[in-house]
Amino acid sequence: MTKTWTFDNEQALRAFAGHIAPLLQAGDVLLLDGDLGAGKTSFTKGLGKALGITQPIKSPTFTIIHEYPEGRIPLYHMDLYRLEGGGAEDLGLEEYFDGDGVSVVEWPDFLGASAPYEYVTLHFHKDEQDDNRRTITAEGEGDRGQVLLAAINGLSA
Repeated sequence: MTKTWTFDNEQALRAFAGHIAPLLQAGDVLLLDGDLGAGKTSFTKGLGKALGITQPIKSPTFTIIHEYPEGRIPLYHMDLYRLEGGGAEDLGLEEYFDGDGVSVVEWPDFLGASAPYEYVTLHFHKDEQDDNRRTITAEGEGDRGQVLLAAINGLSA
């Protein structure tokens, strides 16, 4: 069953991410799908804060991967936008996906053969009438993805 959450502003979106953070464990993968400006990095900022990360979380568009090791569990923030032509297979992303932290991947369409087997995809959508409003729908893949999706579906916006 697909559930949709609606957020009237960035603070509400970040707060929702903060509610997801306690559900996460090492090896979890969140794939963030959505257009530019849909709220993917804002969501990751809220997630990082709730994980106890104190350094500023920035979009890793030019570096592709930012590692934040100091939280409850490490956060690996990946932005694959620059890999539209391919190349994700050469980055060793599997080590992150199977590692000791949570991986958050923006632009997961560019993962190619590096895509993990278990994950939750969060689809971000901008409201065409209200530039501040965002909606998210979620789906899970694999056993852990389904367990995590069920826990996320239990959250309210």
